[in-house]
Amino acid sequence: MKNQFYTYIEQLQDQICNALEKEDGKAKFKEDLWKRPEGGGGRTRVIADGAVIEKGGVNISAVYGPLPKAMQEYFKVEDVDFFACGLSLVIHPKNPMAPTVHANWRYFEMYDKQGDIVDQWFGGGQDLTPYYLFNEDAIHFHQICKTACDKHNISFYQNYKKKCDEYFYNPHRNEARGIGGLFFDYCKASKERSIEDWFAFVTEVGNSFVEAYIPILNKRKNKTYTSEQRNWQEIRRGRYVEFNLVHDKGTLFGLKTNGRIESILMSLPPHVQWVYDNHPKEGSEEEKLLKVLKTPKDWV
Repeated sequence: MKNQFYTYIEQLQDQICNALEKEDGKAKFKEDLWKRPEGGGGRTRVIADGAVIEKGGVNISAVYGPLPKAMQEYFKVEDVDFFACGLSLVIHPKNPMAPTVHANWRYFEMYDKQGDIVDQWFGGGQDLTPYYLFNEDAIHFHQICKTACDKHNISFYQNYKKKCDEYFYNPHRNEARGIGGLFFDYCKASKERSIEDWFAFVTEVGNSFVEAYIPILNKRKNKTYTSEQRNWQEIRRGRYVEFNLVHDKGTLFGLKTNGRIESILMSLPPHVQWVYDNHPKEGSEEEKLLKVLKTPKDWV
């Protein structure tokens, strides 16, 4: 399974990078191959200063070896070995009318000292972070997510949408990071569903990403905007940074397993503001976004 999934994310990385380069029309991804001293490595691809994309990355990695002490405590396990692979991406467009997008699809195995698998699971999801709210964009993104989920189980979309709303949340701000999407973790084999079934589901979601995001980027990338709207985008990006550095499990896992710092922090936007006690004007488009971020909404 680990070889099958790694082959899949290699191909998905190519597909997504090609679609994003075509949409940008100017910038190209730069590839950076890296190795982890304890075992494994990755293929980082970063794009910057494009016509459309200010900064983005589409990274794959496969790391393995003894599970570090901090992660043993986190997973509540003894001295075990692990293998983890996945694709992680974040795209920050220049235009404030175009949303930031994040996605991640991953697979994890744990082994005893004889090398036998004692646990294995899939996780992942995709979510949208707009700076200005266009309802039709939110509906489109969520509809694509729902269509992918419905092919495998009619309850998946509502369940994983709820988990996404709960996970990508800044409790210290009492607001969501964005308008959500899907988030799933610890998808393990059971009587109802084999690990191969989970592979089919996760790859279905992965394959839906380009259709979920690229039409939105295409629609918003050339919209006119003001310097005030750009300021708002940078203030909201600050919330994005806060979540990734304070709450995100993927960032924690990467740092605790001696992952590559540049690849882990690739998700952070290049231009960000923290403005003291900032509040948008009553009745403004900025306030409209904040109201939605306070209370999760059913988009489809």
